[in-house]
Amino acid sequence: MAIDQHKDIENAQNNGLEDLEAPLITQQRKTVEYDSESSESIVDSGSIGMVLLSTFVAVCGSFEFGSCVGYSAPTQSAITKDLNLSLAQYSMFGSILTIGAMVGAITSGRITDFVGRKWAMRMSACFCILGWLAVFFARGALALDIGRLFTGYGIGILSYVVPVFIAEIAPKNLRGGLTTLNQLMIVTGASFAFLIGSVVSWRMLALIGLIPCIALLLGLFLVPESPRWLAKVERQKEFKTALRKLRGEDADISHEAAEIEEYIVTLQSLPKAKLLDLFQSRYIRSVIVGVGMMVLQQFGGINGIGFYLSQTFEEAGLPSGKVGTVIYAIIQVPITFIGALLVDKSGRRSLVMVSATGTFLGCFLTATGFLLKSNGVLLGWVPIFGVSGILMYISAFSIGMGAVPWVIMSEIFPINIKGVAGSLVVLVNWSGAWLISYTFNFLMSWSMAGTFYIYAAFGALTVLFVAKIVPETKGKTLEEIQASINSKEKILT
Repeated sequence: MAIDQHKDIENAQNNGLEDLEAPLITQQRKTVEYDSESSESIVDSGSIGMVLLSTFVAVCGSFEFGSCVGYSAPTQSAITKDLNLSLAQYSMFGSILTIGAMVGAITSGRITDFVGRKWAMRMSACFCILGWLAVFFARGALALDIGRLFTGYGIGILSYVVPVFIAEIAPKNLRGGLTTLNQLMIVTGASFAFLIGSVVSWRMLALIGLIPCIALLLGLFLVPESPRWLAKVERQKEFKTALRKLRGEDADISHEAAEIEEYIVTLQSLPKAKLLDLFQSRYIRSVIVGVGMMVLQQFGGINGIGFYLSQTFEEAGLPSGKVGTVIYAIIQVPITFIGALLVDKSGRRSLVMVSATGTFLGCFLTATGFLLKSNGVLLGWVPIFGVSGILMYISAFSIGMGAVPWVIMSEIFPINIKGVAGSLVVLVNWSGAWLISYTFNFLMSWSMAGTFYIYAAFGALTVLFVAKIVPETKGKTLEEIQASINSKEKILT
């Protein structure tokens, strides 16, 4: 599911596709839009506490996101056995989350702008609660699917509103660090689900999924609304009160308040791009890079492998898939954290190419293990190839391919088309997530080795795609990035 350029993430005039804006896009975008080289946010000891509390409350939604995504991996065997589900029924249960999330993301922009950031998070938490309860009381596939769809819709809204809220409340000098917590907590939530799911029943795990929802609902009573949203809807008194609560009673908020109001006026005056505008010659390369990165990210198989991890480890030779999910949970969080540290040090291109090379090798090893198994030769090597390959794949993906494509996508589109372009790219990503998660079990039934060789091929293709087409964006201004994209000779650093 990580998480710097221009985009009106508060613009109330979002259309359907534009509401699909992703969290990792908004995180990066906000830094440039609200920041000025000449202005510094004043943060005192009182205000930092409220900013941190508000962020902690919001990322309860990110944790919920991760726990929903991670739920299907450790529970597959138990749910299939207890409710006597077919392969197709469980595949639908696993993948329907992405359909709900897609619908949630489509509506998230309008909901968030209409009712505010806090009420949007409350609505999301309520949908997730209903979904978890439906899963807990399920006696058949229909109730499971309804519950999964509801949780999907809830996290679809959360995927948009959480990073938007954090970016809008954080001062300049803290915004980058705080917004990265969104992606980190998503990964933490997924790892938590893997770990807890290995020791409790699937119904109990559904009840545990209620905890971050309840924490979010209660915590929202303690924190202020986004001052930028309040300014946009012309609630001036509440705007100043919220900003002062976040910055401290003794802080001078006049300059920041004036910047926010001026910025909102400027954004409302910009012309609105349409979908067909993306296919103009000056934008087409940016679109190819953005869409291409998302296609390659998803078709590398991450949602298929991640959604059905327990089964995959068992097929690879582990006596218990739960052991594999525990190992996965342990390594995923620290590696994701390392990747977040490296993205601004090593550069986007190099990190993605190293990551994609790792996913290629991981899938190739796993596929080779399955090939040996299907042919009944060197069976002692099957678990070594299979398990080490999957762990290599997960580690490599977490360090780069998980978050960096979102960072690149947030940087390559000029401001006037960023909304519609970002929405198109996110729609492609959600669609790919559904396709891969739904077809994974069918592909594994066809050929386990063939499935992973296909994923390995997309890993290799990613390396070539990045090397030939994707520009380096590290340390460049938006204008320099656009010059790099549109020039005949790419500017590489």
